[in-house]
Amino acid sequence: MATQIANAESQIETGIPATMQAVVYRGLNDMRVETVPVPVIGPGELLVKVATCGICGTDLKKIHTGSHSAPRIFGHEMAGTIVQVGDGATRFRVGERVVVHHHVPCGDCYYCRKQTPTQCTLYKKVGVTAGFEPSGGGFAEYIRVMDWIAASRGVVRIPDGVPFEQAAFAEPVNTVLKGVKLLNLAADDTVLVIGQGPIGLMHAVLASRTGARVLTSDLYPERHAIAAKFGLHDPIQAGTENVAERVFAETEGRGADAVILAVGGNGLIQTAMDAVRPGGKVMLFAQTQHGEATIDPGAVCMDEKTLLGSYSSSFQILDEVTDLIFGGYQNGFDLTQLISHRFPLEQAVEAIEVASHPKADSMKIMIEPVPGAGAE
Repeated sequence: MATQIANAESQIETGIPATMQAVVYRGLNDMRVETVPVPVIGPGELLVKVATCGICGTDLKKIHTGSHSAPRIFGHEMAGTIVQVGDGATRFRVGERVVVHHHVPCGDCYYCRKQTPTQCTLYKKVGVTAGFEPSGGGFAEYIRVMDWIAASRGVVRIPDGVPFEQAAFAEPVNTVLKGVKLLNLAADDTVLVIGQGPIGLMHAVLASRTGARVLTSDLYPERHAIAAKFGLHDPIQAGTENVAERVFAETEGRGADAVILAVGGNGLIQTAMDAVRPGGKVMLFAQTQHGEATIDPGAVCMDEKTLLGSYSSSFQILDEVTDLIFGGYQNGFDLTQLISHRFPLEQAVEAIEVASHPKADSMKIMIEPVPGAGAE
């Protein structure tokens, strides 16, 4: 308690306000911009001023399904500046620009040893908060980074010349690259990516970097136009074309070697299974809700089609991800091109509404506590 009081007094002395604005989840579909206390850090912890935070599909699912208790402050695709360092957090200093990951695996448990770190007990524990039950906290002005996150690789410095908005893609790019690597693609493979929202487009770009040919499917021609900026030139107009038939026509009647389903819900699983060749792989990436789906068991057994899933990030590939994000900004991997909307924090409820009902002109939606800070 004495340490917390001392840190609170230190925050006041350094000009950090006592209160801040945050988007608070109050229950099913109930999001409110409220004034809440600025988090007080403890030993080994960091206080970070948020510059920008992307709205993730998992944030939306929590909001619209009521799967989590209230109140909470969501948001985990975040980047900002360290404004206070707790005693013992010697790896960092005030003023450093950083990306913050809210989950970090232990690296030693059974699941970590078996290369499934998302099942690690520590990984499931959220280590970043803006108040209430720790839930990421990026939809707020300040976040408290707990000691095990700060002491591990969960906080990554942003190099000069890389804007916060580009850096904030580090966590989603990690999840995508992890999935692409699971497919073990070869240069003579053909890959179908269903969905060309931000996540699907990143899947397509990273799959193409393996040398594989990538076909992209989406309802919106506008999204195919954005994909073309990243070198993706084999679009399938899902609103007017039969996706599986088009894939067969492009692969001498075989079907795709791999299909990535980057659209939520179960409605397109059958399309993915129909479009993949015998012996091919279908990866579910956006099916994060438990339930039931109809799958032809003969397609798995006799046709030897593999159905697999990929969820969240892997710290084993963190260096490769940061090289992609930071080095790629000036070399053809400028992910800020995916940002269609930027909202100040006081308009965050509107931002969540836009993200919840994607249209042809909506891609990545960012919340910026200080308008324009994300581009710095």
